[in-house]
Amino acid sequence: MSCGCKPSSDGAACSTSKIEPCGKTDICGNSYKLSVFDWLSGVTSNKKEDCNLVEVRFKNDRKLLFKNNKNLPLSPGTIVTVEGSPGHDVGIVSLVGELVAIQKRKKDIKDEEILQIYRLSNAKDIEDWHFFREKERAVQNEARRLAEAHRLPMKISDVEFQADGAKIIFFYTSETRIDFRQLIKDLATTFKTKIDMRQIGFRQEAAKLGGIGICGRELCCSSWLTDFRSVNTNAARYQQLSINPQKLAGQCGKLKCCLNYELDSYMDSLSHFPPSNSQLLTEKGKAFCIKIDVFKGKMWFAYADKSMAWYDLDTKTVTRFLELNAKGEKCPALEEYVQKPVEKKSVDLIQENSVDRFEKKHHRKAKVNTNFKEGSKSNSYNKKKQVIENAAPENTVQKQGPKPNTNVKGKVFFKSRNKPSNG
Repeated sequence: MSCGCKPSSDGAACSTSKIEPCGKTDICGNSYKLSVFDWLSGVTSNKKEDCNLVEVRFKNDRKLLFKNNKNLPLSPGTIVTVEGSPGHDVGIVSLVGELVAIQKRKKDIKDEEILQIYRLSNAKDIEDWHFFREKERAVQNEARRLAEAHRLPMKISDVEFQADGAKIIFFYTSETRIDFRQLIKDLATTFKTKIDMRQIGFRQEAAKLGGIGICGRELCCSSWLTDFRSVNTNAARYQQLSINPQKLAGQCGKLKCCLNYELDSYMDSLSHFPPSNSQLLTEKGKAFCIKIDVFKGKMWFAYADKSMAWYDLDTKTVTRFLELNAKGEKCPALEEYVQKPVEKKSVDLIQENSVDRFEKKHHRKAKVNTNFKEGSKSNSYNKKKQVIENAAPENTVQKQGPKPNTNVKGKVFFKSRNKPSNG
């Protein structure tokens, strides 16, 4: 029985031997690929046929909808035996309720295409399922060897056995159209079963196999992204990114899907900007737009004869200059409208730029006279001591300084430590 608590790429079940789902389904049931949070759980549907639909997941990201005509007690994580073509297959329930009907309308699935659920999987079904699942790696290696022997420009990226062993699905990628009729005959002769070849795109391959992106997180196509929108280099140009294929390409070798995430915000901001190919006719000659900063709202211009010197102007100034050029007037020199950058002094609180920040610094401690308390008494004493020292004769020398005594009201006098002499 699988509760979803084993996040694996092959979609295998955990070691629970019970038919009912474990109690961790609500917590860890979203650990598989392309998991969906059931935000409509508990909402009843007006159509009875929609409530009988159940989403079942198989290996990796393959999911199909099935009819629960027998009204079996199903919940996410339950292993069920479903109808196959031919035979039967074993999968894990991933979604139930009203949200399945929304998935049906979103994917435009017809009613006649939906198969039915036979029963809750018994021990024999699960045993056969695991037996054929362990053979998939060896079958994939043999299929790759046969494809290389036929010199077919294709890559067999994944192999999936049906739970009863009646069919093997081979997922492959290729840039050209392939005639693999002879390959299918050899595969059927070798494995003695029905062969199903399915071509997938490079993005679907990355979603099926999974991986870690340059951002350090799991691939979007493998974790939550289900629809693949076309991505072109214009998305990078609008976002002022350098056209570097090594940085813009993802694990699939195509442009990253995340380039489309903030594209609408950039397009909205650029709608308030003058055209990027704007030219200004100034008193010193023509100036061309070199760079645009969407966040600061500035545009950099350079003269045709002095392309190394750039001048930044805000969008309002550029718009005003373009209006002057449209009237046939020349705008002033760009040097007069360049804003001087304001230097901001940064405070290095954590001493990041300090070379000796880990060394112990020994500071000389100042000597503190603890005989007096801080306050008005110590200040008055210092003033009176200074007056007495100024009034004392120059030839008076003492070996050891006297100790002041202020026990008498406000009076200061000194006691000599030398014993009085007799006579």
